[in-house]
Amino acid sequence: MTPDLADLTRLRRVRDRMDREYAQPLDVDALARDAHMSPGHFSRQFKAAYGESPYSYLMTRRIERAMALLRRGDLSVTEVCFEVGCTSLGTFSTRFTELVGVPPSVYRDASSDATQGMPACVAKQVTRPIRNREARPAGRS
Repeated sequence: MTPDLADLTRLRRVRDRMDREYAQPLDVDALARDAHMSPGHFSRQFKAAYGESPYSYLMTRRIERAMALLRRGDLSVTEVCFEVGCTSLGTFSTRFTELVGVPPSVYRDASSDATQGMPACVAKQVTRPIRNREARPAGRS
């Protein structure tokens, strides 16, 4: 079921909040209350509108921010994990590896100089994580 215009407006506001407050302890119940929906309805409508669950969307935002912090090179992986709002280092590392393709420690070591001298807006686009389902199979263009 496709969300109606009023639902889309509320979903957009909640998604914008997730973008701004990614490091805060956000959960589906609180986000659903903001959208004036039940948690189940909110999750279904969010996925219909944006193609992924609210949790997946939030974790992607957190991983994007983590990538930027790891590229700086002045924080440990554990510090980055907590800085972006994750409470479990194991979950953070697993999700990071799924989205980016390498563990956070490997990314940190390999990427600290990769974007040196590159404008931040370009570095963000170049280093944006690609979800596995979006990546093209090897050998295809």
